[in-house]
Amino acid sequence: MNQKNTKLVYSTDPKDQVCPKCKEYVSECTCVKQEAVQSRNFVAVFRLEKNARGGKVVTVIDALPKIEIYLKDLCKELKTKCGVGGTYSTSGKEGLIEIQGDKREQIKKIFDQKGIKYKGM
Repeated sequence: MNQKNTKLVYSTDPKDQVCPKCKEYVSECTCVKQEAVQSRNFVAVFRLEKNARGGKVVTVIDALPKIEIYLKDLCKELKTKCGVGGTYSTSGKEGLIEIQGDKREQIKKIFDQKGIKYKGM
């Protein structure tokens, strides 16, 4: 039976969640990513944090859109291109990405290529 012709009634599996806009599975949905990419009306804010981290330096990128799929993809791209670890968070009003180490220059080059505006150090 074709997957497109079936209608999901109820599922607890996170892969089977349906997007409210396009009614596709969240794993196949592209409307949120397109919306996040098209709305480049945000300015990312860079800062370095060292306190409460055992003396290690962390590059924090704040004031990002609070769209989890967008943050996850951007964080994954930054981690692979910088060759370090990191995480993202959607707590509060805005999204936040933390990258291990002082990687501001590399991240700024990536943001320039993607057309994302930024400010900070």
